[in-house]
Order: sequence, then structure tokens, then C-alpha cells
Amino acid sequence: MLQRMELSGGKVVPDGDNGNIYVYVNPDEAERKYLVGTLKLDEHTLASALDPDELARLEFEPDHTAVIFKRPRNYSSDDMFVFRVVSVGLFLFADRLIVVLSEDIPLFQGKQFTRITTLQEVALKIIYSSISHFVEHLRVVSAVSDALEEQINSSMENKYLLSLFSLEKSLVYYLNGINSNGKLIERLKNSAAKLKLTTGSIEFVDDMIIENQQCYEQAATYSNILASMMDARVSIVSNNLNWLIKTLTIITIAIMLPTLVVSIFSMNVEFPGKNHPWAFWLIIAIALSSTFVVRLVWRWKRW
Repeated sequence: MLQRMELSGGKVVPDGDNGNIYVYVNPDEAERKYLVGTLKLDEHTLASALDPDELARLEFEPDHTAVIFKRPRNYSSDDMFVFRVVSVGLFLFADRLIVVLSEDIPLFQGKQFTRITTLQEVALKIIYSSISHFVEHLRVVSAVSDALEEQINSSMENKYLLSLFSLEKSLVYYLNGINSNGKLIERLKNSAAKLKLTTGSIEFVDDMIIENQQCYEQAATYSNILASMMDARVSIVSNNLNWLIKTLTIITIAIMLPTLVVSIFSMNVEFPGKNHPWAFWLIIAIALSSTFVVRLVWRWKRW
């Protein structure tokens, strides 16, 4: 699917006819042939823009510059707490910018897409927006982790632990993606002259390096906390299960003792006081007393 945009008035606005920014969302076979055959995009680089496992990189072609970077994938309930990353391709020509991505996402939203004068700035702002999305997703991961921890404290089910394992795996994906983007941004800075970046754009790249490093450190912190506390959370689930088994055992004993008393006096044999008018109530009293004794022992032993 093709969406055409135009850089006008310092902003990126939709323009279906004369736009110089082409956004291809999961291009079909005909669109790929046009990109490779007419615009001379490298077929391998184009495939890399749609490959979620591809590393971020910068390549210089004779008539354009190719940039592959990572960004978080849109999360859905079917992902089962697994947050993944996808690749996005930017192909910068002298008169146009081509964006290739595998899913439809809002690219040109936010205050950073204002006061833009060149296509190079648009490309840099798109890469910067991925850093912001990583930060937002990390906040969501932290909130989900806190909610799962509360469930684990009172639950004996494995599904909450499995969800935490999924979050821990997601942070590994994020760390790899953020680190890969960091190396790409460093190379963008080193290739500033080749990319014809202005002084303001170079300063913006420096800010991107700082923001990406802070994002990486935040993801690393969350990952270390999840990894280091996982054994403790497993122990909590096991402890909850032990408490349940112990409680059920004590309840079983408390029920068995009065049952034993009643069973003894229900045998078809002679026993003292059988004909006493209060025999029934005495047996009931002894049965209830046995339960009361179990309760006293329970509190004395602090079970």
C-alpha cells in the first residue's frame, strides 16, 4: 500500500499527487518490482526493510542512501506479553524520501515533525520517533510487570510466571534493537558530510545519541531487575502452594478427629454410658472439643 506525503510549510502533510515522500506499507509484488526496477533500490536492502531480524545499518548507493533501523512492533493481545521489534527502511534520494515498513503505523505525528525544511531532517525525525516509541513501550512493560508481580504474590498459577518470562524475552529484543539503532546513529554522525547534514541536524543527531543511550540503559535496568527477581518470584509461587497444602492438611485433620470420635461411638458394641439420656450430646461435645483442641495446637505452633 502506497501513501504519498509532501513536505510543505515545515510539516509533512498528505498529498496523493505531487508528494515527495513515499510510504510503502508491506508493499506487494508490483510495488516491489517498481522499487527495484524503476527506482533502482537494492533488492536485498529492500527485503531487509521488511525483515524483523535484520540489524540496523547505513548503506550508500550511487543515487541514494539506504537506512535500516529498528522500532517496536504494534502490540496486540495475541502476542501474549511478547513485545517484538520490526525493521523500517528509509531510502533517501536527492528529490524524494521512500519509507518501507511492514505494518501501518503513524509516522509523522508529534511535535518533532514541525519546522522541517529538508528530507534529511524528515528521515532523522523518523528515526528519532522510534526512540520515543521504545521509551513508551518500556513504560508499558514496567506497568505490566508490576501488575503481574501483584498477581504472583497471591497466586499459585504458572501463567503469571510465564507472562513474566515473556516480558523478559521482550526486553532482550528491545535491547538488541536499541543497541543496533545506537550504532546506526553513530554512523549517521560520522557520515554527516556525506549526507549533507546541516549544523542543526548534526546537533539533533547528538541529541539522538544521548536519548538512545538513556533508552538503552532504561531497558537494561528493567531487564536486570526482571532477571534477578525471577528466582524470588518462583519461590513465592512455591511458598504459596506449600501454604495451601499445609492449610488443607490441617483442615483435613480437624475434620478427621470428630469423625473418628463419632465412628468409635457408632460401633455396634456395648460402651459405657450407652443408655445415658445425654449420651448423644456428650458424643457431639467430645467431637467438637477435638476440633477445638486442633485449633489450639494450630495457634500454639503458629501454623
